Amino acid sequence: MTTSTVVYIGKLQTELKHTKSGQIIITDAPVDNNGKGAFFSPTDLCATSLASCMLTIMGIKAESMGVDLGRIDVEVYKIMAAAPRRISEIKLNVRVAGKYSDADMKTIEAAGRNCPVAKSLHPELIQTIDVVWTGA
Repeated sequence: MTTSTVVYIGKLQTELKHTKSGQIIITDAPVDNNGKGAFFSPTDLCATSLASCMLTIMGIKAESMGVDLGRIDVEVYKIMAAAPRRISEIKLNVRVAGKYSDADMKTIEAAGRNCPVAKSLHPELIQTIDVVWTGA
């Protein structure tokens, strides 16, 4: 079974459909590359996928440890290089609310930093990840 299908719908936009759920995402070229910036660009999705994967893996690890992982939010910054045009750096500012032991924080954070997307990105792509455990 396919994971997804992608159709070019014109005007630098594509429609992505998740095979199992039927969920649809529209992408648009970014403003700095002839698009309108009306939707996530493919490179926006790449950068955002790193954050999403990291949080998912942190959640899986926390559940396996019997730890209730509270609210986590991430600010995602995508830095582009010009020649060749590519993502040169992804910066994630991660904020985790809640009180956790030092050991739990270390284990959960390490799991997130080693998520499948992080391990799949090219080694030249800089991943700057700042995790703040707020203790709230």
